Amino acid sequence: MTPEWVKDAVFYQIFPDRFRMGAGPPASPAPVYSSFEAWDAPPTLRGFKGGNLWGVIEKLDYIKEQGFNALYFCPIFSSTANHRYHTSDYFQVDPMLGGNTALRKLVEEAHQRDMRVILDGVFNHCGRAHFAFQHVMENEAASPYRDWFHIYKFPLNAYAKHANYAAWWNNPELPKFNTANPECRAYLLSVAEYWFQYGIDGWRLDVPNEIDDDEFWREFRRRVKAQNPEAYIVGEIWDDATRWLKGDQFDAVMNYPLGRAILGFVGAEVLDKDLAAKSGLGRLESLGAMACHNRLEELFRRYDWDIVSAQMNIMTSHDTPRIYSLLRGQLERVQLAFAMLFTLPGAPTVYYGDEIGMAGGHDPDNRRGMIWDEARWHRSLMQTIQQMAALRLSLPVLRRGRYQYLYAQDSHLAFARTHGQSSVVVTVNASPEPWRISVPLHGLWPRGEQAVDLLSGKAGRCAGGYLEDGILEPFSLAVWQALEQS
Repeated sequence: MTPEWVKDAVFYQIFPDRFRMGAGPPASPAPVYSSFEAWDAPPTLRGFKGGNLWGVIEKLDYIKEQGFNALYFCPIFSSTANHRYHTSDYFQVDPMLGGNTALRKLVEEAHQRDMRVILDGVFNHCGRAHFAFQHVMENEAASPYRDWFHIYKFPLNAYAKHANYAAWWNNPELPKFNTANPECRAYLLSVAEYWFQYGIDGWRLDVPNEIDDDEFWREFRRRVKAQNPEAYIVGEIWDDATRWLKGDQFDAVMNYPLGRAILGFVGAEVLDKDLAAKSGLGRLESLGAMACHNRLEELFRRYDWDIVSAQMNIMTSHDTPRIYSLLRGQLERVQLAFAMLFTLPGAPTVYYGDEIGMAGGHDPDNRRGMIWDEARWHRSLMQTIQQMAALRLSLPVLRRGRYQYLYAQDSHLAFARTHGQSSVVVTVNASPEPWRISVPLHGLWPRGEQAVDLLSGKAGRCAGGYLEDGILEPFSLAVWQALEQS
C-alpha cells in the first residue's frame, strides 16, 4: 500500500540555494556572504546565491497559504555544487543551508503546520569531494574504499575531460558508487535510515534506474518502511516505471508523462517544442482532446490504482524549462494547465516560482532566485492555484476518485472523477473560443438534475443524459457537481 497522506498532498518543490536567504544561527564553517551572486542576477552554472533552510522556514506560512501541504527539496547535503547533486557528506546538511540544526527546525515547523517534508536522495553517485573517493584518489589500489567505485585504471584522471572510472554520464565530477559492494551498500542504506531521526517523511530518489539492482531497492524499501511505515518513496523515472511499481520497491514516481500530456493539450500550437526538446521533457507533441485522453487513460491503467492516486504529478521542475516559458508567456494557458493538473488522479506538484509565473529556459536559467517583489507576481495564476488546491482539499473525490472518460473533441475535453456515491464532472476548454457545453453523462447523473460549477458558481442542467447550458470561456475549466433535488 502507498502512504495514505500522499493522496491528500499538494507538493511544492524547492531548490534551496534559490528560494530565500534567511536569518538563523550561523553554521560552521560559515560562507563568505560577499561572494554570493546577486539574487536577481542571471544564475550561473557554478555560482551560489545563498538561499538556505532558514529562508524556507521564514516562508512556510506563504507556502501554506498557496495551498501546499508537502515540500520536496532538491538535495540539501554537503556538496560542492549549488544544486547539491555532487554529495560530499551524506550525514551533514550543507553548512551554507544552515546545517543539521536548520533541517531539524524546518521539519519541526513544517509538521506544526501539517506539512510533510521529502528529501532528495542521490544514491547512484557522489561528488569528487566524498571521503571515500578522495581516499581512492590519494591511495589508489591501496585504498580500502577502491571497490566502492568502478575503477578502470590508476591514477584516476578525476579532473580530465573523460573519467577512467564509471561516472554519471561520464562526468568526472560524479563517480558512480558500486552498490554491489557490501560495505558501500550498507553505507548508502544507513543514509536512507538516518534522516528519519530528524522526522522526514520520505525520499525522492535521483536517477534510481541507474542502480540496476532491484534487490537494492527492495532492501531500501524495507529499511525505510521500518523507520516510518508511512514514508513516501518516489523515484525519478521519466517514462514507464512498471518495473519499480510492483509494491516491493517504490510507492510512486515523478509522473512526467502526465505533465507532458497536459502541456501538449493546453499548449497546442504555442508550445516551445525546441526549448522542451533540449531537456528531459523531450520534444513535446501538440495534442487534441482525444489524444490527450488516450495518454491519460493509458497511464491510469498502467499501474495499480493505489499507485495512480499517489503519483507525484509534475509538469516542470529544476530539470526542465519553466512552464511560463514553455507556453511562451500565455498566462491563460499556464493557469489552465495548473487547473487541469489539480483535477487529475495523483498529487499535484509545483516547482517554486511557477505559482507566480517566473520565466526560465535551460539550466541554469530555470533556477533563478525566487522573486519576492510582489509587484512582479502574476496574481491571477496564484489565485488559480490557491482556488484549485482549496477545491481539491474540500472534495475527497478529487483526491481519490477514479477517472471516467465522457467527451473529447478538438480542444474540448470532459471527464468525471467518481468515488463511491460521489462524482464531479470536469470540462476543459483549451481553445481560444467559448464552448457551449453539451457533454454526454453516460448515466452518471439522473436526467433533469441541476448542476453547479464549483469554481464559478454558474448553473448547468442535465437534460437527455447530457450536461449542458454552460458556456465555458476560452482556456478555462469547470468542475461540475450535481445538486440534490428537494
